[in-house]
Amino acid sequence: QIHLVESGGGLVQTGGSLTLSCEASGGRFSAWTIAWFRQTPGKEREFVACVLSGSGSTTYYTDSAKGRFTVSRDNAENTAYLQMNSLEPEDTADYYCAGIRGYSRTPSKYDIWGQGTQVTVSA
Repeated sequence: QIHLVESGGGLVQTGGSLTLSCEASGGRFSAWTIAWFRQTPGKEREFVACVLSGSGSTTYYTDSAKGRFTVSRDNAENTAYLQMNSLEPEDTADYYCAGIRGYSRTPSKYDIWGQGTQVTVSA
């Protein structure tokens, strides 16, 4: 099993950018699909983007992230990234990375979760 730790959250103005990192330890990182989810108080955790296991050439995004966010991975560094551009107040949430063998957009299917990092976008 891998262990995931997120970093990179913070406060940014509307239109700004942030890059979140998800560093893995304890396993073969390249074998795991890494996804990013986000959650706001009172709402369900929602899928944002994922990069499939292997080289990282296959990625998926939710509609709101397409064109603004880029998910990637560096297997040599055991780290996945979520680069977020053109941020909007609606992107304010706790962001989590998660790992799965395979692919899913459903949070309950994921075995491994990081502790989360907070992103706040001011208007």
